[in-house]
Amino acid sequence: MNDKDRSGQGPGFWGLIARLNNYRGQVVGHVVFSILTALFTVVSIPAIIPLFDILFEAEPKVYPRPSEPMGISNFVEHIKYELGAYLDAAGRDQALVYICVAIVLIFLFKNLFDYLSLFFLAPIRNGVVHDLRQSMYAKVLQLPLAFFSEERKGDLIARITSDVQEVEFSILNVLKSLFKEPLIIIGSIGIMLYISPPLTVFVFGLIIFTAVIIGGISRTLKKSSFKAQGQLGGLIARVEETLSGMRIVKAFNAEHFLMTAFDRENDRYRNLLNKILWRRDLSSPLSEFLGICVVSVLMWYGSSMVFRGDLEAGTFLAFIFAFYNIITPSKVFSNAYYNVQKGLAALDRMQGILGAKDTVPEKSKAFSLKDFQSSIEFKEVCFQYPGNQESVLDKVSLRIPKGKTIALVGASGAGKSTMVDLIPRFYDVSSGEILIDGVNVKDLSLKDLRAQIGIVSQEAILFNDSIRNNIVFGAKGVTDADVVAAAKIAHAHEFIELLDESYETNIGDRGVKLSGGQRQRLTIARAVLKNPPILILDEATSALDSESEKLVQDALLKVMKGRTSIVIAHRLSTIQHADLIVVLKEGKIVQSGTHEMLLSVEGGEYRKFVSLQAF
Repeated sequence: MNDKDRSGQGPGFWGLIARLNNYRGQVVGHVVFSILTALFTVVSIPAIIPLFDILFEAEPKVYPRPSEPMGISNFVEHIKYELGAYLDAAGRDQALVYICVAIVLIFLFKNLFDYLSLFFLAPIRNGVVHDLRQSMYAKVLQLPLAFFSEERKGDLIARITSDVQEVEFSILNVLKSLFKEPLIIIGSIGIMLYISPPLTVFVFGLIIFTAVIIGGISRTLKKSSFKAQGQLGGLIARVEETLSGMRIVKAFNAEHFLMTAFDRENDRYRNLLNKILWRRDLSSPLSEFLGICVVSVLMWYGSSMVFRGDLEAGTFLAFIFAFYNIITPSKVFSNAYYNVQKGLAALDRMQGILGAKDTVPEKSKAFSLKDFQSSIEFKEVCFQYPGNQESVLDKVSLRIPKGKTIALVGASGAGKSTMVDLIPRFYDVSSGEILIDGVNVKDLSLKDLRAQIGIVSQEAILFNDSIRNNIVFGAKGVTDADVVAAAKIAHAHEFIELLDESYETNIGDRGVKLSGGQRQRLTIARAVLKNPPILILDEATSALDSESEKLVQDALLKVMKGRTSIVIAHRLSTIQHADLIVVLKEGKIVQSGTHEMLLSVEGGEYRKFVSLQAF
């Protein structure tokens, strides 16, 4: 099954179980050996009766020959007769050797099959966790930007890492008990009912009593676990923010401030975990104590039956052994119940990602856009961010012909970046429409649409990888010559050649090993290599010093030649040669024209903008 199919399976408990379908062979192996383990566990109970008979009576017990031929109803009687006759013929000492060897073999096979069942379970557990993590990452890549504006990055990381691992520890770990333990309980109860129905009544009483008490204790576990997972997400988010802003932390001597905040959240997480573990750890000793209480009653009641001659001593001890075989699986189940509650809380948090709706859906029969031909057009476009009543764009209409350079200027918050974000459908318009070659962008294939667009943003987004991989970044069929050519156009080749490993140099987290200008030139080289017909430059030089700005500006002019370019900038040198300058104010277009035309308008917004630049 491919990743797309896997990601379609829900993260709920039954959706999790459905993922086992991907590992049918291992599941069959696990089930078969679990059944064999349970079978040999149950068989080990009556196997010790002859041993006790010899110990208590000094000679093997000889049972009468059954009068009827062997069948289902008298199978046990025939086995007793044959076994008793064989042991009687062998003699006491030899019989004892045979019995001990048989018991050793039974327990050998029981433990061998137990290991084999776990051997087949390991790839199931790890495989399902792998698929879950793969599905989560695939979903993260598919979700629109609007989703991430509402979520903390660290919390998302926690859901993909610790929550997925919690599912493995808490739920998938229970799979090893799913087949084996019920069969052991059923088989043991069957033997106990055969030996003595009255004594077996106590077992049912224990199971019911234990279930009521354990269930009452664990009611709040899932809720507490959900809080704890959320708290862990908050901790990871704070660590991620601290690492990202370490320069500012040290510059403002804010170490103590952050340490206090982290310590507060860490204490909260510790206290939640204490409560969860106290409840979970109570199940095992509590069920064991209840088991011992019932065993004591059984010892008293069963012993009285032995004294009266209603039950043989060896048979009674086998009954106690059978009951012990129920206590252990019952403890496993009580622990499993707690673990499943924790796992379900983690699954609920994962549902927040896997179940998130795509607010920028692609139509099933979307049009293909292989080449940009004529224009980009905004028609009465309005936009509001989700959960915000204030309009960022208000009835914006603009036509951008192919091959032209359009500059967007205006104060911060005027809506410039929002306008360019709507073209590749990072967000969808609230009303109106955006057309490319006369086709609404909502009707176009997202992959084809974004293939036509290259973006160079104010922040140089780079990855902890080699320079070459940062330039190539997703492009296919790229040669080293293509990479070098792109770097030369972006004025990056010169500084790359001076590095020890040239294009294979690792640039560190977010390109921390490079200067601001070098990082920006790498992003330009990345856009050049993509060779898109539409180029969006969002404040690409605003964070650079004068020397770096000149190099980057020269590189941008080369890249913009022959392309449709949309430039957002505050610096006059970047925009004055644009074919059309569009002035935005409070989400509306208030002026548009060439640099000379707008400069001639007395009291115009653009003239004010240029005056401030000159000042």
